[in-house]
Amino acid sequence: MAETNYWLVKSEPGAYSYADLQGEEDQTAEWDGVRNYQARNNMQKMKVGDLVLFYHSNAKPNAVVGTAVVVRESYPDDTAWDPSSEHPDPKSTPGKPVWFMVDLKADTEFSREVSLQEIKDTPGLHDMVLVNNSRLSVQPVAKAEWEIVVGMGTGG
Repeated sequence: MAETNYWLVKSEPGAYSYADLQGEEDQTAEWDGVRNYQARNNMQKMKVGDLVLFYHSNAKPNAVVGTAVVVRESYPDDTAWDPSSEHPDPKSTPGKPVWFMVDLKADTEFSREVSLQEIKDTPGLHDMVLVNNSRLSVQPVAKAEWEIVVGMGTGG
């Protein structure tokens, strides 16, 4: 069996929150609209079964609020060639897609949010991509970092 990888995805709760993901049919949604090459490249590495921290950005406080699971691997993001979408890109076409998305399923809502400040202050998390490149919307997380953050959020 393939090794599980760990990720963090960011979303502004006013645009799409963890509660929105939980409210989707089967608690599953397309993770679309990513328009950053490094974030896209990270999404293309995601495999079914990989685990994801769900982070609310532009929030008070910015915080990890729950977890999700990758249930469909990377495929072309059709919102890129839809001129009425929030994230159109005329360079991306069905024949030559530039942008990709994955499907995520809600897993565990944290009993308490884990704020960015807590993450910055916690030993073992100082090297997290979130601490050093907080603007990246899809980023890898080390297994040890995952375990610390999930433990903080679930009281485990």
